[in-house]
Amino acid sequence: MTTAAARSERQISPIFLGLVAIMAVSGWGVWTGFSNSPGFAVFLFVVSGWVVSLCLHEYAHARTALHGGDISIGAKGYLTLNPLKYTHALLSIVLPVIFVILGGIGLPGGAVFIERGRIDGRWKHSLISAAGPLTNVLFAIALMLPFTFGVVPLDLAHAPFSSALAFLAMLQVTAAILNLLPVPGLDGYGVIEPWLSYRTRRQLEPFGQFGLLAVFGVLWIPEVNAAFFGFIDSVTGAFGIPDGLSGLGHAYFQFWNGDPLSQ
Repeated sequence: MTTAAARSERQISPIFLGLVAIMAVSGWGVWTGFSNSPGFAVFLFVVSGWVVSLCLHEYAHARTALHGGDISIGAKGYLTLNPLKYTHALLSIVLPVIFVILGGIGLPGGAVFIERGRIDGRWKHSLISAAGPLTNVLFAIALMLPFTFGVVPLDLAHAPFSSALAFLAMLQVTAAILNLLPVPGLDGYGVIEPWLSYRTRRQLEPFGQFGLLAVFGVLWIPEVNAAFFGFIDSVTGAFGIPDGLSGLGHAYFQFWNGDPLSQ
């Protein structure tokens, strides 16, 4: 009975498999030009890919916490990769997708509830917080390496696919960098929090619920936005992604505005 329960707690959710299938099919539709609406196919590809990365981000937190000592993780359903099992579906899925639609910014929200009292050792707590953003780093590298090795064609015929892949990679880079900021409510703060004094932690605790929105608000400042995305372009450019390609992907993503190459 216990063994069966343990297996069910780790069984991959059909919802996650469905998201992977949507990502694969829509990506194939963009690549082959099979879709009559490349913009809508790009939208499906990017959104499904982004949500898949969110699931993997939270799974990394949960899995690391499990090995760190929080044995309650499995019973909460966090190891199934099911986004509906997260503590705050609005913050974890809906809000990050809205961020992508509004500003083309990848910013994961808080999701899994970890019983920190079960975990001993400051290094374990820091590693649990770092595991999510590090997953975004790996995802970003996996998406950018095809550009590095010239696997992705950059001709006009494949512009929807190459730009969509570049846009999704850019989202992963922004997610990793922003979420590693030492701001209360973000994983970067979770990395350093165990090393702060009790008094400092208590003083910063009330700001945790506003950290995510504060970062997004600061990015609306034109000068900050320009400097931030300039840095992002330098990172993606180092992997061989041409300037402006992710921006073209964002334009395709906003399919309601029409084909960006025909305007």
